[in-house]
Amino acid sequence: MMTMPEFVHDLNPVTQIVADAVGEPGKRTFFLQARAGSDTVSLVMEKQEVNSLALSVLQLLEELEKQYPDLPPASTRGVHLHVEPPSEPAFRVGELTIGYDEDEDQIWLVAKALVVNEEGAVVDPDDEVVPAVRFVASRALMRAMSEHALEVIAQGRPVCPLCGRPIDRGGHFCPRSDGHSVPVIF
Repeated sequence: MMTMPEFVHDLNPVTQIVADAVGEPGKRTFFLQARAGSDTVSLVMEKQEVNSLALSVLQLLEELEKQYPDLPPASTRGVHLHVEPPSEPAFRVGELTIGYDEDEDQIWLVAKALVVNEEGAVVDPDDEVVPAVRFVASRALMRAMSEHALEVIAQGRPVCPLCGRPIDRGGHFCPRSDGHSVPVIF
């Protein structure tokens, strides 16, 4: 039987939640940040995790609209995300779980840390030594977070039309070229 983890931070409800990145494309650090009152929590994530989170939230919202047709739409009108420079991250995310609280009409997100033991092995996320954070937000805030996250991801490096690899500012040698062409630069 899985027990509910004890949260190092339990932001319920958040007044702000955003997934964003800092740094130059190709060298960006992605983060999830939420605020409840005066508490702000930042977590480090991988780009793919931010993308998966955004898509999963949007899929959940779509499913909720089908399952509960009387719910008002999760409109982002009037929702303004405020991106702050990330504070010292609480941890790097190792596992994310999302769900919906029907009674409160809130989406919850539980993030568990990526913990590595002395032997270099990843600790089971369900182990009680693994820190966890819970964010509880309105459907509108979660939609705004997801849409913003997808915009941030799209601002990354352009992709080579021949090989599909990212192109750095300094150029890109494409393995599909014949070796005589000039590097692709955007």
